[in-house]
Amino acid sequence: MRSSSSPSNGPEGRPAARLAVAATLAGTLLAASACAVGPTSAQPAAEVAVPVATASTSAAPSSVATTPTGAPAVVPDALRFTARTLDGTAFSAADLAGRPVVLWFWAPWCATCASQAWTVAEIAPKYRDTVPIVGVAGLGEQKAMRSFVTEFELGGTTQIDDRAGALWRRFEIVEQSTFLIIDREGKVVHQGFLDGEDLTRWVAALAG
Repeated sequence: MRSSSSPSNGPEGRPAARLAVAATLAGTLLAASACAVGPTSAQPAAEVAVPVATASTSAAPSSVATTPTGAPAVVPDALRFTARTLDGTAFSAADLAGRPVVLWFWAPWCATCASQAWTVAEIAPKYRDTVPIVGVAGLGEQKAMRSFVTEFELGGTTQIDDRAGALWRRFEIVEQSTFLIIDREGKVVHQGFLDGEDLTRWVAALAG
């Protein structure tokens, strides 16, 4: 599930360091990127992201997503998952249906991710209601992830705790930092690296 298309005169993903993802029952992920060498294993989060169809009633969305006209939004397959954020809050991606969504896959020890964090912290509040940016933290320990969020002032942006690697495997993420962009119809229109300038252009175009 991968696309390299971009808006007119828009950004294109550029290659970043590659890493192999081993999908084991323990959620072990081996990071081998030019960014840094990550931990050899990841501890499972309190709640692993699961498809909405198999989630319990308590994990159901608290509100029904709607389109700009007020009609109920159809939840695309890409947004049919639930998870826990780094602060322990229940998260349902279905609540974002009907809007473009940016999923940012990052690791707390990754220098490239750190360089992009300032851009995310700057633009995410501005586009919170039109193009939500959701961080998906993996390949590290929760304490390090929380420290990363604090250091780069990402507290105002949703950050999913994906230590178990469920979402990284679901979306076949094999490098970090990776931005996965889903348009309002639920189609993945970009998956790969974006620098701060390119990310800003993508989000602004989707919000227009």
